[in-house]
Amino acid sequence: MTGPNPRPRLSVVALDCPDAEALVRFYSELTGWPVAADSEDDWWELVAEGPVTIACQVVDGYRAPVWPSQEHPQQVHLDFDVPDLDAGEAFVLGIGATKAGVQPGETFRVYLDPVGHPFCLVLAK
Repeated sequence: MTGPNPRPRLSVVALDCPDAEALVRFYSELTGWPVAADSEDDWWELVAEGPVTIACQVVDGYRAPVWPSQEHPQQVHLDFDVPDLDAGEAFVLGIGATKAGVQPGETFRVYLDPVGHPFCLVLAK
């Protein structure tokens, strides 16, 4: 007997935040993916080009992660491949990201989105 594959497939990475619309618009600008037309006040989602998308959800009392400290640790971060780290950095800083104070590698750089989630630009191989 054959049927649909029962293995789960990752479809959405949801980020907690105080303002879902503002954060999803940041990630829309970063990725070039449009904002889903059916987004709601507390859940905004992008229309991805692949099988996994990014959503932003409002959480009351949101506290930004502190990276690299574990005081209020990151629970997830996103990695984005870029062909040139300097050009990628100029782009993400221009749309509202900030460069993290700690940069632990040479082939990637760490940034914070407008509400403090860390993400990395990784030199594409």
